[in-house]
Amino acid sequence: MADHDGDTYRSVYAVKLGDDIYVLHSFQKKSTIGIKTPKPDLELIKARLRRIKQELAEAKKEKRKKK
Repeated sequence: MADHDGDTYRSVYAVKLGDDIYVLHSFQKKSTIGIKTPKPDLELIKARLRRIKQELAEAKKEKRKKK
């Protein structure tokens, strides 16, 4: 979580995918109560994580084919 000009932002990271760090989603926290991440944001994060994992798996297959 980070603050900027009085607004609060959250970032969700997938830390260990290959050698890279991916920022899956960032959003401004608008709720004044609670800390729960909204369901649409969670679904978007999950979809992006699946996509990155799939792309990495495909890249790994391509790399094996070239050997």
